[in-house]
Amino acid sequence: MQKGNIVKILLFCLVALISFSGNANDPQKHQAEGETPHIDTKTEVQNYIDHHLQDAYDFTLWTDSETGEHVGFPLPVILIDEGLKIFSSSRFHHGESVAEVEGNYYKIYHNTIYKTNAAGDLSFDEEHHPTNDKPLDFSITKNVFTILLTCILLFLLFGSLARSYRHKEIPTGIGRVLEPLVLYVRDDIAIPNIGEKKYRRFMGFLLTVFFFVWILNLLGMTPLGVNVTGNIAITACLALFTYLITQFSGTKDYWKHIFWMPGVPILMKIILIPIELLGTLTKPFALMVRLFANITAGHVVIMSLIALIFVTDNLVMDGPISIFLTLFISVIELLVAFLQAYIFTMLSALFIGLAVEEHDHEHPETNEIV
Repeated sequence: MQKGNIVKILLFCLVALISFSGNANDPQKHQAEGETPHIDTKTEVQNYIDHHLQDAYDFTLWTDSETGEHVGFPLPVILIDEGLKIFSSSRFHHGESVAEVEGNYYKIYHNTIYKTNAAGDLSFDEEHHPTNDKPLDFSITKNVFTILLTCILLFLLFGSLARSYRHKEIPTGIGRVLEPLVLYVRDDIAIPNIGEKKYRRFMGFLLTVFFFVWILNLLGMTPLGVNVTGNIAITACLALFTYLITQFSGTKDYWKHIFWMPGVPILMKIILIPIELLGTLTKPFALMVRLFANITAGHVVIMSLIALIFVTDNLVMDGPISIFLTLFISVIELLVAFLQAYIFTMLSALFIGLAVEEHDHEHPETNEIV
């Protein structure tokens, strides 16, 4: 085997192991000293998976099972409650303590901040939902932090690409990697679905959503343990942008086909109106659910495979199998990260193309004999 191939295999394993360590972080249960830490119930495994998928007010890279010490870094908490209150999430000690800020007490319960007293008491309704007041929360959670980081990366990357075109026709540096992707979005997504006449109006949005989703998906495979595109609120916001752009860009023919379908009997036109209106909502809904479900499923599968080691408590027999399957699924997830960004962008371009399509109303009938 050539040295180059050996290096590639080692790098491949390194990337997958990094993903493995990122998805296996933050255990919350600690065993007594001298015992082997393991998970022995389905409930605990489910709690592990739920904790990984949820947003948080800090980044926890890992936890020492013996001392219970968390390794990570806090994020700023921004609340509006009788004025603006800004403090570090470290005051919550990973949700284990009550934070006192200017005489007010706050506690995290199920990733939501509630007002409480010094003892951290919460009152619940019949369905076991807290009834304590909730301050207006504008905190920088780990999902928000990751989105801001992605935006900065996009500005830096495409700013570098734009600057490279000022003096040279061929980009240099990172621009050589970005240019083929930009051309791919233009030639294989935008132009075929929107058309050569109108695609330029929407290239900014299509490029942004493609790289935004792709980078977020890739960051979800790192030890940071983020799951931004696996958050239904994020995918709903992205789908909403596609919906608004589609509706506000719709031509007269687009709306005519929704409210008064040409070439259809009047009774059928009336019946088709609510169906067509519903169709305008099902398209972005499909975008939202597709991205959310695929990314979430990937994280759940990887976490479940990792949990097999602890559920069976047999590292010698089940460890290698679990690690191999985790590496295999992690590599597939790298492909899925790109594929989901492509599908979201392609479907967005398709919906926009249907809205801006020009219809030819003149179809002269000819009865020529050849």
